[in-house]
Amino acid sequence: MKYGIVGATGRVGKLLVKILKEENEKIGAVMFNGKQTINFDSDTIITNDAEELLKNCDIAIDFSAPIATENLLEAAIKNPKPLVIATTGLNEHQKNLMIEASKKCPILYATNMSLGIAILNKLVAMVSEKLRDFDIEITEQHHRYKVDAPSGTALTLAESCAKARGLNLKDVIVTGRSGHVGPRSKDEIGVFAIRGGDVVGRHTVGFYNDGEFLELHHTATSRETFARGAIKVAKWLINQKPGLYSINDALGL
Repeated sequence: MKYGIVGATGRVGKLLVKILKEENEKIGAVMFNGKQTINFDSDTIITNDAEELLKNCDIAIDFSAPIATENLLEAAIKNPKPLVIATTGLNEHQKNLMIEASKKCPILYATNMSLGIAILNKLVAMVSEKLRDFDIEITEQHHRYKVDAPSGTALTLAESCAKARGLNLKDVIVTGRSGHVGPRSKDEIGVFAIRGGDVVGRHTVGFYNDGEFLELHHTATSRETFARGAIKVAKWLINQKPGLYSINDALGL
């Protein structure tokens, strides 16, 4: 099948191109903003137009920015193609647009494409339910260039914890503390971001009680984890009916 890559000159986009070439896969089209920083095969369409990209691929993988994802979704409504979307920081309009597009084409949306994070989401939901009296605090670390905070992965982990306790994350999430904030409320879920250096990604979900605590960690040491995960789920998604899928669906979790 022919792949389309949105954000092809980004950190993960470059790795997608590299891996697909190594595996002799066909890259039908690429889309990016800014300067071309890598070489593409002569028969690969280079464009900044989402409709043109979809015309020249069988499936698109998106590691870009929210506005580019929005343009991709609008184009997919007109010209449906399977989409693997890993862009984080989407607003409510963009998420609703994804739901509309998924009525016409299969879309897999995940804030993190690693198998380890998929398993961690399962684990934190189980622990959150079983240890209901434990306080939940989540920290995430990323490189200095990451533009959204908290990370999409941290928010997904927080959502898993909240759902397991029958809570609405919007009602209990706390993303900053400063000054005389008073004691911690029973249900609140703290989610905090650290930025610096070249950290690929580290997430810690802690469950804290009097006399004991449990912390679950995941560390990504290479962005190839995300690129290879996206390719893996793309090969699954190409055979699916229209709908909105998660990485758990693709991995059978």
